[in-house]
Amino acid sequence: MKDITVGDLKAIKVFQDVPDDQLQWMIDRSKHYELPEGEFMTSPGEPLTGTHVIFSGRIELYRIQNNAKLFIAELLPGTITGSLPFSRGKVGVAYGQCTELTQIMTFPVELMRELIISHYELTQALVIVMTSRVREFTELEQQNEKMMALGKLSAGLAHELNNPAAAIVRGSVSLKKHLLLQPGAFKKLISIHLSPEEIELINEKMLQIMATKDRPVMSMMQRSEREDQILDWLDMNSIGECDDIAENIVEFGITEDDLEELKSKINKDDFSPILLWINNNLTTERMVADIQEASKRIADLVGSVKTFTHMDRGGEKEVIDIHVGIKNTLTMLNYKLKKANIKVTEEFDLSLPHVKVMVGELNQVWTNLIDNAIDALENQPNPELRIITHRDKEFVKVSICDNGPGVPAEIKNKIFDPFFTTKSVGKGTGLGLDVVIRIIKQHHGSVTLHSAPGKTEFLVCFPINN
Repeated sequence: MKDITVGDLKAIKVFQDVPDDQLQWMIDRSKHYELPEGEFMTSPGEPLTGTHVIFSGRIELYRIQNNAKLFIAELLPGTITGSLPFSRGKVGVAYGQCTELTQIMTFPVELMRELIISHYELTQALVIVMTSRVREFTELEQQNEKMMALGKLSAGLAHELNNPAAAIVRGSVSLKKHLLLQPGAFKKLISIHLSPEEIELINEKMLQIMATKDRPVMSMMQRSEREDQILDWLDMNSIGECDDIAENIVEFGITEDDLEELKSKINKDDFSPILLWINNNLTTERMVADIQEASKRIADLVGSVKTFTHMDRGGEKEVIDIHVGIKNTLTMLNYKLKKANIKVTEEFDLSLPHVKVMVGELNQVWTNLIDNAIDALENQPNPELRIITHRDKEFVKVSICDNGPGVPAEIKNKIFDPFFTTKSVGKGTGLGLDVVIRIIKQHHGSVTLHSAPGKTEFLVCFPINN
């Protein structure tokens, strides 16, 4: 192992202006050692032993997230890490594993106070390292939190998109088969002779049926009873090939009186092929409507994603209706809400004025708070999520409340700390609430917690005019 000299420290940029005697003081009081490949310099939760200076080798910094290895950074020769002057960090937050034989010098944390009191220039150099590390880590943390938010949403979004997409495929296949059967009905139709008055009557009846937007709302039992009544009427009037006629007639709200009126004005022999032709048109209309509804669902989801991520805008503040972001977040998390059978209650004050905010960042707040509430409601009886918005003088207040077990009193003052988490290993990183606090502070607001068994409320408050 190579002996470390003042020159070796001077080769590291941050130490270039530190007096030689201070660097020698640090060298003399430090531990000098090598770690073999595979050895850990630090692990999550272990106390920080001091300031580490890496002189040779490589160390991989990573966390375990969702049972997968999440790479953070690679520490190369010249890197200064570990405990630093005025740092609040007391324990490791990630794994630091050597990927090759690594030489390290560790200045013990027990001598940090003496360093700060007696060696100004050396302290100043290490504080510069700390501020740079905080800035770089904050950027990395924000990016990682955004990726986590997207990861939380992706599975549910894929599920939500899959349903309407599958409906479109099924509908288009059924429609194609149905259209192939149309020529038979058309042949029967053109074989009859209709007067201009009868043609006008049929045309008006079809237009009237298609124009009616309010379809009857019935239970399955009521619908089944109505279809049986229509089938009885069709049998009495010797209408053949009526497998789906009754279903369509009930769906479009056509009554026996409507059928009797049409029958009374058309030649008896012509009534059956005309009714079959009307039925074919109704079937086509239903299939097209189903495809249209599924397509609209996909378009709405894509629109929600675009608005949620704010992918076509910059990072500047914009004046928006705060409810849009909350509703889009609920859309993104809809799959998790349905899977957990959670009742969502929205108590929105729609008279709230629009607010000037960073839309993408604020959506991250709603995602973290709502997702945490969903996790808290896991396996709870009658789970309910309530979201309340209201105005308090010149402030907007948003309450996200669940009826879960509550936050234990002993950890209430820790939950907003970076990396604190109550979730099982690999399920969470503890970044969520720290990010929430930081984003709301950027909006000159606050986040408070009120929790008891059966009611946990996160109250977000920020000024209307930021």
